[in-house]
Amino acid sequence: MIGSDYPTLDAMITQQLNVFPKHEKHLTRRYGTAAPADLAFCEWLCGPIVRATGARLPVYLDDYRWLCGMLLEEELFFRRENRYRLSTFADADRTVYADRVFMGRYLNGLLMTQLWWQNHSNVLRYYRDVFLSGNKQNYKHLEIGPGHGLFLVLAASAPNAGSIAGWDVSPASIAATQEAMVAMGAPRPFKLSLLNMFEAPAEQFDSVTFSEVLEHLEDPASALAGICKLLAPGGRAFIHAPVNSPAPDHLWLFRSPEEIVDLVEKSGLVIEDTLFAPATGATLETARKKALTISTVVVARKT
Repeated sequence: MIGSDYPTLDAMITQQLNVFPKHEKHLTRRYGTAAPADLAFCEWLCGPIVRATGARLPVYLDDYRWLCGMLLEEELFFRRENRYRLSTFADADRTVYADRVFMGRYLNGLLMTQLWWQNHSNVLRYYRDVFLSGNKQNYKHLEIGPGHGLFLVLAASAPNAGSIAGWDVSPASIAATQEAMVAMGAPRPFKLSLLNMFEAPAEQFDSVTFSEVLEHLEDPASALAGICKLLAPGGRAFIHAPVNSPAPDHLWLFRSPEEIVDLVEKSGLVIEDTLFAPATGATLETARKKALTISTVVVARKT
């Protein structure tokens, strides 16, 4: 599909289409007009993903196919009802998080979206090239809810990085992140802890990543206030949340990127930069007009 200049990516696309041939239109739209910098980044991104999945790559590719079908059902509900299906964490815990089989497939599929969804790839590249490179030398870094581990591996790979930590409230998630970080070959030591950010001891970080967590919360404003407290003076936060993005465990519906920017500002942080990345194939104008997903990143600093 994209030629010999990007052999690993081309092979991954072929394998995905073998499992999910109906996805050819989407992947053609995703990569057919992609810029060389985007293709080069995705070729690089294939490396940690292949290492993380290992011999189970076909399982991840099939779980991505399953994920797309499941999310289509959520999209239809969202269009019909103009809201997300769930509104409380208790409901999400009961119907999603407590189902280990469902969660396994869900997380596997989400890892593959980092390649197959242009908005996710753009966010990862921005994180590496803009956010991490803007941190001070030997920065002390924390990610809350590190999930598939890609953001944490990028943080550990940055030449200016110092200590690397990840917090989560789920033992299963911590175990999965640990396994993925080792498989992907994190180049410096990291520490994962079973900690609730609202109950953690006072500690100050130079850099905090909070990626795709706000939409899972009943009170995102409290989480942002907590991040502000965790940052050292001059510390920077990478806040990433989607707009109009129905999923089985999404609770808080952001309808515009500006809602997220305003919420971060109200937490007491100073906005440094933003990225609004629309879903594959859509312009930002079209995504706003049709209420399509827009991955929204806010980089903010504590004064």
